[in-house]
Amino acid sequence: MNKAQIDIIKNGKGFIAALDQSGGSTPKALALYGVNEDSYSDEDTMFDLVHEMRTRIITSPSFNSNSILGAILFEQTMDRKIEDDYTADYLWEKKGIVPFLKIDKGLAEEAEGVQLMKPNPNLNELLKRANDRNIFGTKMRSVVNEPNRDGINQVVDQQFEVAKQILHAGLVPIIEPEVNIHSEDKEKCESILKEELLKYLDQLEESQNVMLKLSIPTVSDFYRELIEHPRVLRVVALSGGYPREEANEKLRNNSGLIASFSRALSEGLYANQSDEEFDAILKASIQEIYDASIS
Repeated sequence: MNKAQIDIIKNGKGFIAALDQSGGSTPKALALYGVNEDSYSDEDTMFDLVHEMRTRIITSPSFNSNSILGAILFEQTMDRKIEDDYTADYLWEKKGIVPFLKIDKGLAEEAEGVQLMKPNPNLNELLKRANDRNIFGTKMRSVVNEPNRDGINQVVDQQFEVAKQILHAGLVPIIEPEVNIHSEDKEKCESILKEELLKYLDQLEESQNVMLKLSIPTVSDFYRELIEHPRVLRVVALSGGYPREEANEKLRNNSGLIASFSRALSEGLYANQSDEEFDAILKASIQEIYDASIS
């Protein structure tokens, strides 16, 4: 495990960029970028276009380690190149940004108020490829919709079970049990989730360190105990569907919580923009998210 990368993630000032839209969310990401579905006729072309979008973001001068600590990649992005380097190598060697990989295969149908991760039988093979591609850590997402303790326990149990598999492979897992921001009982969901997370974190061995990616809590600084837990390298926040301005405002009220935004990061970027316009908008977005993350 790269000690320099651990130090950046644990102690650096900045945020994590989420560039990991997968097959199901790629058409929406492209549409927000101004590339509609009639612009491509098959999946291969779709992924070519989204890689062009991600490459444009990553190669922008404003996308650098002064503000960005790490970037989460989709599997296909990991296996593709930017300027003759595999994406993770480009991020680390050219930008000084720590590369992560989304490893889940999507969400199962809702049961007991939650959506678990779908089975991932080829995870060990994927983790080996991640190591071969110089990936530092991984990310996996579940969703909590209702304050059902049994359901939330299943989410956390599954997350930590897979996290131990990831740790065994020498990678750092980002555990992401997202609380739906539209849940009528969001605050109660967060209360149960925090209890379950603390219970499982306390069971980790001293050598087992993880990250958490959580929805911005309803009550400011509610996740302070998680941020300060000795087994947690960093707690990052997803934007969860909030517009960037609102997500940043909520983030500012949570000391020690940093952003890991996807849609909120790319908001306002379009394929038909000139490089100057594109870079200026991205620079402003990055600065806003950075400021909210370090406040």
